[in-house]
Amino acid sequence: MRTTPGITPKIPRYTLYLPREFAETLPVPVATSSTLSGWGRLAVPGEEIRSEDLERATRGAVLTRGLARSYGDSSLPPPSHPRVVASPLADRLLSFDSQTGVLRAEAGYSIQSLLQLFLPRGWFTPVSPGTQFVTLGGMVAADVHGKNHHCDGSIGRHVRAIRMRTASGEIVECSRGHEPDLFRATIGGMGLTGHILEVELQLAAIPSPWILSERQQIGDIDEFLSALKDRAAHWPFTMGWIDCISRGRHMGRGFLQCGRWATAAEAPRTPPAPLRRLSVPFVCPSWLTSQFVGRVFNEVVYRWNTSKGAQIIHPERFFYPLDAIRHWNRLYGRRGFTQHQSVLPDSAGREAVRQLLKLLTDRGAASFLCVIKDCGDQGEGLLSFPMRGTSIALDLPVRANTQAVIDQLNEFVVSVGGRVYLAKDAFTRADHYRAMEPRLDAWTAIRRRWDPAGRLRSAQSVRLLGDAP
Repeated sequence: MRTTPGITPKIPRYTLYLPREFAETLPVPVATSSTLSGWGRLAVPGEEIRSEDLERATRGAVLTRGLARSYGDSSLPPPSHPRVVASPLADRLLSFDSQTGVLRAEAGYSIQSLLQLFLPRGWFTPVSPGTQFVTLGGMVAADVHGKNHHCDGSIGRHVRAIRMRTASGEIVECSRGHEPDLFRATIGGMGLTGHILEVELQLAAIPSPWILSERQQIGDIDEFLSALKDRAAHWPFTMGWIDCISRGRHMGRGFLQCGRWATAAEAPRTPPAPLRRLSVPFVCPSWLTSQFVGRVFNEVVYRWNTSKGAQIIHPERFFYPLDAIRHWNRLYGRRGFTQHQSVLPDSAGREAVRQLLKLLTDRGAASFLCVIKDCGDQGEGLLSFPMRGTSIALDLPVRANTQAVIDQLNEFVVSVGGRVYLAKDAFTRADHYRAMEPRLDAWTAIRRRWDPAGRLRSAQSVRLLGDAP
């Protein structure tokens, strides 16, 4: 196992380390499932290759995926190559420097594993998405962002190096100082520039493992946008939930939650205990996602989340509220759901946010979950999603009119200079994506330099980028 001088490698107890020469003699296990899906439950024919030796398993593969928490088809295989490599078994922690907080791990190492090991020791991932069930490789491929984007950007800002297998089979270590173009194209590149094998990441030091949080109930979208900007100047973590079904003077009502790490003096003396999780045991009937149920649900959520002053809360309740319910995606029924997450630039003004919500309510596209966040400056990843502006994420049940709704939303996003998040997308059309992504040509040039034949691809790249099916 490779190490860095002065860094003591740590291997979690629950992983099995196999010497490379021994692993070469083992067969690569293949999942028996005949279909694969993302978190939105969009399914395609396919199967996973799972191995602890990710370097070996990716030879000749067209795509690698992690824990399948991308919502659409970005982690699904193209029709002609139904096998993908899955990284969760390649989850070894390779090294950690307790003085600097620099960690190196295999691509399958998850936030959940990181939290269990490092949160009690005073370290946390510098950026976290809304679930802990994601891998480091997946985080880099999507350049995930979190509640602190206005302060700390996306995860790519904190990545120091990436070890990867390119389409030619070459193993490359890229960073800002070595193969910087490949490094920038891989951050947010959705796994299309190479198979991510290892990630070196700068962790964030924290004063305690607890969060100090406050919540404010908000009456409409204008008040929401003002409060979001005001709180962003004082709190490192901010996010809001919006009732996007209500119309008129109540349109955009909701609650804004802010937080920061509690100091040692503020925090309880004991570390946070593991949370108990509920589970959705079966796929729910489609009527559960009707307009009527959505209206009742939003009313209850709004009334329940009244304003509250500063209080100490469990970090998982703050960062990962949906993780408290296993298989919550089953709530959206047999056809599943998609998420339309867009960022509307500050240059478009507040009116753009109001128009997007009005467009959604006029179409009657009920969303049980609408999250609003304040985004900071655009990151260095060539296809990274956030830019300075307002992000709105809408969970939409898949229905007969879903494509038409997404088309109309995307036409509006293009008109105001915004863009959509590829890790959540399943319905955007190729012409809409090209119109909203002026960086695409520069990214494609780097991709083709490393993969001239277009070998690495996904169902999403076939749909959006015109890759061979």
